[in-house]
Amino acid sequence: MNINRLFRKKSIDQISPEVPFILGESSLSKTLRARDLTALGIAAIVGAGIFSTIGQAASNGGPAVIFLFIFTAIACGFSAMCYAQFASSVPNSGSAYSYAYVVFGEMIAWIIGWDLLLEYAIGNIVVAISWSDYFTNLVNGFGWNFPSWLSTDYFSAKAYSFKNTVDLNNELVSAWSSAPSIFGFKIIFDLPALVITFLITMLVYRGINESRKASNLMVILKLVVIFIVIVAGSFYVNPSNWSPFAPNGIAGVLKGVSGVFFAYIGFDAISTTTEECVEPEKDMPKGIFGSLIICTILYVLVALILTGIVKYDTLAVGDPLAFVFDKIGVHWIQYLVSVSAIIAVASVLLVFQIGQPRIWMAMSKDGLLPKVFAKIHPKFKSPSFSTVLTGFLVGIPTLFINQAILLDMTSIGTLFAFVLVSSGVLFLKPDKAKYKVPYLNSRFILPTLTLSGILIYNLINSLPFYELGWVIDLIAKSDKSFPYLVFVIILIVVNILAIIKNLSLIPVLGVLTCLYLMTELGNTNWIRFGVWLLFGLVIYFLYGFKHSKLNSNPSK
Repeated sequence: MNINRLFRKKSIDQISPEVPFILGESSLSKTLRARDLTALGIAAIVGAGIFSTIGQAASNGGPAVIFLFIFTAIACGFSAMCYAQFASSVPNSGSAYSYAYVVFGEMIAWIIGWDLLLEYAIGNIVVAISWSDYFTNLVNGFGWNFPSWLSTDYFSAKAYSFKNTVDLNNELVSAWSSAPSIFGFKIIFDLPALVITFLITMLVYRGINESRKASNLMVILKLVVIFIVIVAGSFYVNPSNWSPFAPNGIAGVLKGVSGVFFAYIGFDAISTTTEECVEPEKDMPKGIFGSLIICTILYVLVALILTGIVKYDTLAVGDPLAFVFDKIGVHWIQYLVSVSAIIAVASVLLVFQIGQPRIWMAMSKDGLLPKVFAKIHPKFKSPSFSTVLTGFLVGIPTLFINQAILLDMTSIGTLFAFVLVSSGVLFLKPDKAKYKVPYLNSRFILPTLTLSGILIYNLINSLPFYELGWVIDLIAKSDKSFPYLVFVIILIVVNILAIIKNLSLIPVLGVLTCLYLMTELGNTNWIRFGVWLLFGLVIYFLYGFKHSKLNSNPSK
């Protein structure tokens, strides 16, 4: 095997006019403009994060969790600039997969495509299960007793039912004790998660125009509710609840990394709709930046409202917005939040379900997957087979999988994509893109920022400014030892390259900030992620490498 064939590339000119007529089908429908893309981004970002995971993050970090939201937004912002440049250069639905094909070559493109399939699939499963929780809570709140064995997963119910602790989850115990049995096997599954997945899949199957209309409507509804929460909640804020501002220090704030970052996943998903944009070169950057800025402002305001109404350590609940208004007796807002949470989480699922089939489709167009994955419905102009397959791949696991073990995997997959896209801009040749990442020379700025970061860390921890022993201790003793080692090595290498090569600062910061967030997810998630990528490479060598369209022109 010629090793160079593993890294064969597509040029921007080659990938842009890609012929979409596969299996005799027609092309995707071009209907999306900047406002639609912004709405899709908000639909994806504002969901479980603002209605659920923000509570756990605030309980660990206190009011200072707003800095984690801001830092994560900045990290995403660096990557968003890089996504925007690629999206305006490569009008293809493959998102980071197509970008990697242009810059790094086929095998790296396959790896990132396989990674995106993990991100969207697991992300969709988490969101569907979260929707089920909100739905059953709302139904039970109206006095209708939804069977607990029809709204949870088998393994969680079994595990909790045999625990002899005072911290029993009564709903799970009830699910186990009340579930019917067949030949001694308990029938327990999450029916609402399956139903919402199939309903959203049916909507996505009918095409981007119907999905766009539904997304825009859901975004308007949930923004109105969040505005009500912020305005009404501000009258109940007690500033004394903001003291201490960072009760558990930096470590407490960083505990919420996976949940907070999960709250931002979504702006990258809209880049999968590039082929359905009227003017992708202009509209895609606007949609990416608009959705990210709006959502960051909302997250910070909501976090301040929540931690201002009640003490931070009471927010470790699944529905923090409804919880705080129940605490202060404003029940009409509590019920309004519960209803809007169902809409908000459904809109997230909608955008993710739009994204995954288009990754399948892009990989199929390149020959790395069978042609049927790129089949487009002649009437609805959607990737029909891939959409239906996505519905089953997401819907079936929601019946029995516990979402707690999936959250970190979603975040690490997305961060990996961000790292590759950010680094890809450093290798992208100059083109006529409508949007380009502003160039700032990192030669002196990056080393200064690196040294400043070390100095600030030492000051916070009362260490001499020249002390670096903590780095070795951190690598040797932490449960994040391998990720920290990788980060430190890359940090040193990138600083050297910045001095020698005058690298562009913004993509470099995108790489380093997202890579640092990956380190916070620990050794176990890195190992799981590595196993997933290795499994993907096996499929690539068994099928994709042989059937790649570039095989007809190996010189590429």
